Amino acid sequence: MTLTAISWDDTAGRDGRGAVRLIDQTLLPGTVVDRVTDTTDDLVEAIAVLAVRGAPALGVAGAMGVVVAMDEGAREGWDEARIQAAVDRVRNARPTAVNLAWGVDQVRPLMGHGRDAVLAAARQLAGEDEAANRELSRLGADWLLARIDRPRLRLLTHCNTGSLATSAWGTALGVIRELHARDRIELVYADETRPLLQGARLTAFELEQDGIPHVVQVDGAAASTILRGLVDFAVVGADRIAANGDAANKIGTLGVALACRDAEIPFMVAAPWSTVDLSMADGSGIEIEERSGDEITSLGGVQVAPEGSAGFNPAFDVTPARLVDAVATERGVAEPRSGQDLWSIAP
Repeated sequence: MTLTAISWDDTAGRDGRGAVRLIDQTLLPGTVVDRVTDTTDDLVEAIAVLAVRGAPALGVAGAMGVVVAMDEGAREGWDEARIQAAVDRVRNARPTAVNLAWGVDQVRPLMGHGRDAVLAAARQLAGEDEAANRELSRLGADWLLARIDRPRLRLLTHCNTGSLATSAWGTALGVIRELHARDRIELVYADETRPLLQGARLTAFELEQDGIPHVVQVDGAAASTILRGLVDFAVVGADRIAANGDAANKIGTLGVALACRDAEIPFMVAAPWSTVDLSMADGSGIEIEERSGDEITSLGGVQVAPEGSAGFNPAFDVTPARLVDAVATERGVAEPRSGQDLWSIAP
């Protein structure tokens, strides 16, 4: 079962021109509800609260958000400056994931050709994302199988990187799906991924839907699981990858990479080329989003820390290239730890 995290619905929207339809991921796995978005405010809020999340899905949201701003502007009588300001709000809704700004920038030059041209380009971007995900999954699986001599593989993944995080199929979870299709998966260890439990709520949900054997573990168990020899490799996604292979991903990824290096097992980053930022030589310039401390001090609306305790809540960390064995993209697989940067597979 492949879920569609985000799409354009021509029949939705208050003026009959269509709207963004997305699965509200804050309610999963207990409730599967679509959220129809036809205003800039609602789309920015959906991005901020993680109703839609995952780097590739955010790229699609950015592109479709330009159409939302144009339609809202036409409906409300906005001038061009206000429409452009609305587009900027979508573009800047989350700072770490390069795909959001990339998606906006891909279609923004077409605004002068009309909203239908922008919408067509946004839909094309979504289709290209799925094709890229499937190709990088194939290449990533080939790379792993060439290096791990086991009939079935045990692996660890962190956060959610499946169809819920993309336009379809998935990145790191796409690699897992590809290996499962080849009957090469023994067991997946899915980190719960604090503070919002994207691993427990979303990755486990997708693995269960696909019939892939898995267990959910607390983030603090990951290093022990790796060093006990219970997994053969780790595969994660990314929200931004610098030219040298430094990779920003959900907080906790760095600890997984450190454990993999100590255990001498492969650590793979799987992401479409749109996540690669060649303008950054390394990850030192990647802005780390800091979210509300309430996500740490409470869980499910229940306070779990003393009222006087503040929460420190960086949403991402940056794994240095020296810990990244492979970056799998649809353009090819780079090996940063061996000194191969992303320029080596650049178009």
